[in-house]
Amino acid sequence: MKEVMDNFSKGAAEYVAFRPLSPEGIFDFLYAHTYSFGQAWDCGTGNGQVAARLAERFSKVYGTDISKEQLALAVQKDNITYRVERPEQTSLSDRSIDLVTVAQAIHWFDLNNFYKEVKRVAKPGALIAAWTYTTPGVTPAIDKVIAHLYEDITGPYWDPQRRLVDAGYATIPFPFDELVVPELNIKQQWNISQLLGYLRTWSGVQHYMKKEQHDPVSLIEADLQKAWGNEELLEVYWPVRARVGRV
Repeated sequence: MKEVMDNFSKGAAEYVAFRPLSPEGIFDFLYAHTYSFGQAWDCGTGNGQVAARLAERFSKVYGTDISKEQLALAVQKDNITYRVERPEQTSLSDRSIDLVTVAQAIHWFDLNNFYKEVKRVAKPGALIAAWTYTTPGVTPAIDKVIAHLYEDITGPYWDPQRRLVDAGYATIPFPFDELVVPELNIKQQWNISQLLGYLRTWSGVQHYMKKEQHDPVSLIEADLQKAWGNEELLEVYWPVRARVGRV
């Protein structure tokens, strides 16, 4: 069984502070196609952002992750149970789950064994949804600075799985009866400190820092400030790509 990569335990607090929330539209779409709202499983739940949203509709939500540091900071609700478990080997009961969600995480998984686990725990007709967001957009000038950080400075430090994100998950195998998902995006009003904090949560940035012993974001900070200008807040948006299927 392949090892599941854990790139986010070290920066768990920063991940909570600076990672954007999933778009409202993904939940609207999933709820419109969900047969029943008994139990949901949010796999790779991290700090529980998605689990907390699911808990508003489902009677019971299970959030699993390999990072106990992330789970220690997770959103707490009475109907959410968090467990430190691998995505392809959980303690969930057979045919017990109405919806499986994976936000910004499936590219790290051992897909064949994860899909076997999904088919084991899902009720007939349950949904599985995996979504990801790519690099953010702000303005053409700011986007150019971000692209320089992403491609030129940290490019060699990204894990190979990042290519799956760049492709919007279009290249991952997805052996389910697939639904057509509408165009989605995340939009947030951020100041420059929030954007800088977000950039520092990138796994490619973390790998760079570990190897080179300095912060690559500091290399573009002045250029980013110049491109940002005098505005306090700007709209930051991320294109979201989702794969949704029925088990």
